[in-house]
Amino acid sequence: MSKDRLGELSAAGVAVWLDDISRQRLTSGNLEQLRDSDHVVGVTSNPTIFEKALSSGDDYATQLSELALRKVSVDEAARAITTYDIRWACDELRGVYDATGGQDGRVSIEVDPRLAHDTQRTIAEAKALWWQVDRPNLFIKIPATEAGLPAISEVLSEGISVNVTLIFGLERYQKVMEAFFDGLEKAKKNGHDLSVMASVASFFVSRVDTEIDKRLDAAGADPKLKGKAAVANARLAYQAFEQAFDSDRWRALEQAGAKAQRPLWASTGTKDKAYSDVLYVEELIVPGTVNTMPQATMEAFADHGETKPDTVTGNYAHARQVLDDLAAAGIDYDDVIDTLEREGVEKFADSWNDLLATVSTALDKTQESNR
Repeated sequence: MSKDRLGELSAAGVAVWLDDISRQRLTSGNLEQLRDSDHVVGVTSNPTIFEKALSSGDDYATQLSELALRKVSVDEAARAITTYDIRWACDELRGVYDATGGQDGRVSIEVDPRLAHDTQRTIAEAKALWWQVDRPNLFIKIPATEAGLPAISEVLSEGISVNVTLIFGLERYQKVMEAFFDGLEKAKKNGHDLSVMASVASFFVSRVDTEIDKRLDAAGADPKLKGKAAVANARLAYQAFEQAFDSDRWRALEQAGAKAQRPLWASTGTKDKAYSDVLYVEELIVPGTVNTMPQATMEAFADHGETKPDTVTGNYAHARQVLDDLAAAGIDYDDVIDTLEREGVEKFADSWNDLLATVSTALDKTQESNR
């Protein structure tokens, strides 16, 4: 009998989420299969994922034809397509949501990434997406930019569950948790039921190694320093989580029914083939977290991943030493984090623009064929 490695990971307290969505996954029953056989209890999406899905095959042809006949705008068509998939995925995972008391069974959709530096428009779109999908197990993804922080608090205060995305640095993560506390306190004052709300903080992992390894190479630094920063950074983020949620402020919210904002390890697909393809799963195993994986990473872990007991909390001193060693080698941590955030926002905005271009082309073709 083959070993159920994803089952072991799940039993260790790591929620297995799929970092992908497409109409083909939904129509084929693939998501249902992953839920029932591979312990998948959540789904995340982003503009890049949607652009890829829409560019592959003709799964969206019928909906595009109907949208073209209605002569909707490109932006409206893009949101109609993406929210349709998210709503369907929410329905597929509703049983998980109910069975876990709203902890899992969550599906994420992102606000337009071009709004990442506009607080008020981010809030407005988050509320519109929440209304448009209209499912209790939805997460609205809001980036952890400076402008995103007050948006996170405001959206939470409206009783809307939030997935905070594009977190790279420890200082910004502290502000994200503050925004979470602020939002829940306001939600409580506004009369919302905290027990039905949830949030995750998506701490990006692999991109940290990609950027720092590049800088180490350019500096001619000791190659032994490569491939260590991302895991160390994430482990220190978990230490910050433990400290923030061991406070009187959190306990007051917990007594009011609130769920902790779980750390979610994002960008866990290994970029450098010199490293293990399950590096960012095996080295970040700790109860009460989420690991959202591309399918290739999930399949790799199912094939040869090993679930070790808590690979995070006993390694804080070593993680701090890694960052100290990198600083001694000339790596400017703050500049790395600023670069990653800027590039992350730009990449998602570019993908959203690509998605709009793909939708526009498809609508034009459909309208031509309908003439």
